[in-house]
Amino acid sequence: MTNIISSSSISPLICFFVFFFWLGHGGALGIQHSAPAINGADKIRSQFLHLLRTRRSPQVPLTVEPSKPARHPLFQQVPTPTFSEAMESCPKADIKNLKQRLREENFYLHTEAGEQGRLPVLILSLKDSKQKRRPAVVFLHSTNKNKEWVRPLLEAYASREYISIAIDSRYHGERAHNLTTYRDALVSSWIKGDTMPFLFDTVIPPFSLVDCKSLFLPFSSYCSKKVRDLKVWDLIKLADYLTQRKDIDPKRIGITGESLGGMHAWFAAFVDTRYAVAAPIIGVQGFRWAIDNDKWQARVDSIKAVFEEARIDLGKCAIDKEVVKKVWDRIAPGLASIFDSPYSIPAIAPRPLLLLNGADDPRCPLDGIKTPTKRARKAYAKAHSSNNVKLIVQPGIGHEMTSLMVKEASDWMDRFLKQ
Repeated sequence: MTNIISSSSISPLICFFVFFFWLGHGGALGIQHSAPAINGADKIRSQFLHLLRTRRSPQVPLTVEPSKPARHPLFQQVPTPTFSEAMESCPKADIKNLKQRLREENFYLHTEAGEQGRLPVLILSLKDSKQKRRPAVVFLHSTNKNKEWVRPLLEAYASREYISIAIDSRYHGERAHNLTTYRDALVSSWIKGDTMPFLFDTVIPPFSLVDCKSLFLPFSSYCSKKVRDLKVWDLIKLADYLTQRKDIDPKRIGITGESLGGMHAWFAAFVDTRYAVAAPIIGVQGFRWAIDNDKWQARVDSIKAVFEEARIDLGKCAIDKEVVKKVWDRIAPGLASIFDSPYSIPAIAPRPLLLLNGADDPRCPLDGIKTPTKRARKAYAKAHSSNNVKLIVQPGIGHEMTSLMVKEASDWMDRFLKQ
């Protein structure tokens, strides 16, 4: 049985060509490698929305389709991971027979046309809770993993009276078919330029928020108003669903994730203010800083196939910073410029934001997040919310989610979602 939540439609192709005509003639997006000529969180969100509307499949009604638990979750890595000490360490309530007292929900949200528009969702909660409306937390997995991987976190939070939610990111888990699905999607994005699988496709707004003519309107007269009605694709369509549930307090929804999931959490919180609290783990980084300071190698190595494809197409003997810049501009436009962390992280203010990184993380170099952290603190101070932003850097740790990080994220959620 499928339950319809909402409906809308518009042709994305027309907007695609209008957008790039507008951009090429000095439009408001104006991707540059310098500070954007805008002021305020709403305006940078508006710029992000204009970009994201250019590569979407047609909309379909947001519907819920019941499903069964994934018996053999697909991991796109060898060997398959089997245990995470960090996740198992997440604080739990002392409940006997916890697993038997959990309610499990498995379903698909249909967010847009096409195979990738079918969003697999896993939710855990206590069956016998006396709370009418509970806080909720969304957990996002890392590269090549799936929603089942974060189940220990779901169980731990559910034991503490949260509604715990996980999804399969695009080209992962139930949205993948083999060990190379995600890699192939990245390469295809470079070749065709029609999708943004690295990051943005999991954080996408619907076309129905805007018509093509509005691309030419001033932000002050159109976009700032529309941002208040923000609805973004996978994670924001998920928020549409979660805020309609009778067992969730729509004002107490948090989001966190590891690595790729941390990046998704960062951008979801940036774009959609319905995510009231955010705690990205080993995800926040400076993409442009890495290019300028020759610290891009570790990030590139994590998804190397697309950079190798670009190197060949560009006639290069080796991957260099020019290749890196061109790949980011192609598969995630603006990621290394106006939507990079120095601009998008401060836009999360004044909502509570915890950044968790390792001091020796080569994919998220500490020096690369100094500027976004400094700007975020300034934004929070201006909003009289200085206590709502915090950076925790764990000494001697590389690109690894640790038990300390899991505990700090858990405490952060409790502090702001259980008031």
